[in-house]
Amino acid sequence: MSITTLDDDQVRNPVAALPFWVSLTMVPIIWFGAVMGGHWVLAIPVYSWGLYSLLDLVAGENERNADPLMERSGLGWYRAITLLWGPVQFVTLFALIYYATRAPHLEGWSLVGLFFGMGVVSGTIGINYSHELLHQKPKVDRWMGDLLLAMVMYGHFRSEHLLVHHRYVATPRDPVTARYNEGFYRFFPRVLRECLVSAWHAEAAMLDRKGLSRWHRSNPFWRYLALQAAMLVLALALGGWLGIGLFLLQAGVAIWQLELVNYIEHYGLTRRHLGDGKYEPVKPHHSWNSAQKVSNWLLINLQRHSDHHFKPDRPFPLLQTYDANDAPQLPAGYPVMTAAAMVPPLWRRMMNPKVRAWRKQYYPDISDWSAYKSASNPQPR
Repeated sequence: MSITTLDDDQVRNPVAALPFWVSLTMVPIIWFGAVMGGHWVLAIPVYSWGLYSLLDLVAGENERNADPLMERSGLGWYRAITLLWGPVQFVTLFALIYYATRAPHLEGWSLVGLFFGMGVVSGTIGINYSHELLHQKPKVDRWMGDLLLAMVMYGHFRSEHLLVHHRYVATPRDPVTARYNEGFYRFFPRVLRECLVSAWHAEAAMLDRKGLSRWHRSNPFWRYLALQAAMLVLALALGGWLGIGLFLLQAGVAIWQLELVNYIEHYGLTRRHLGDGKYEPVKPHHSWNSAQKVSNWLLINLQRHSDHHFKPDRPFPLLQTYDANDAPQLPAGYPVMTAAAMVPPLWRRMMNPKVRAWRKQYYPDISDWSAYKSASNPQPR
């Protein structure tokens, strides 16, 4: 990979931002599936996984970086899509619940397939955009991120991601760091359980440092619960109990999509334990990087994950890609890698040799990896 740098004017050009608006194509596709019914309800999974895998293969990698120090006021067209998506997803989701629960041609497996596709939309795009928004400082961005998470009943992701994952990534205290040889079907139930608990404890600890009870009204868990309850009430009002069932189905699929991505982003990677519960700082080589061009448009550069953890406050247009000398590289983009993660023997065949090569490259002096593999090193201070 030969990394080049873009001029600031090239980045500020609205045409440069346009490819990142490709997420909007999901809306007419899911409505086409809803109106047509039958096998067309599966249009979204075919589009987002199948087509983008093929487009990545054809288009290859994007090896160009923006100047990370450029003036951020010129990034309005990039930020706009992340703010616009919340209202778009809200209208799409609840209009779909209203329509589908009254459409005679949609029943049984057609409804399941349609709202599986809606979950792919709210997980692949919605949670990903909420992730970007929650890392930004403006209150409107963070509130929009909370609303997107409420649509999938996963509000605590904000607390867990900002207070736990970024602080403790690649250490035993981070539930989201997938361990070496841990298959996705062991990882998924573990993170569902541990992330909720760790998010609650993180918020409780912050309140305790302020001399406040964990039940204080400033605990964001009250906001998460209120927003999620409002979403359930709206689903009930628009579609009855079937509407609630379809809403929860898409939420479950979205959460599964999120945790599939979490699984592949840090699989087998660990920070060096320095002794006495101290760990080395987070570096680009503690996250898997993928420079695939087209899927990074759809995922607003989420696959440049090595830089995101190195500089968490960096907005997505300025995230840097790295070559293999500076960060480990996934063999393909997220659409392919998440599919591979669903087949643990295939995943291990693809990724375990890469993890072992990563250890030799960055930590040739460590001969015993048993404590790292089992996450039994001391908890970070």
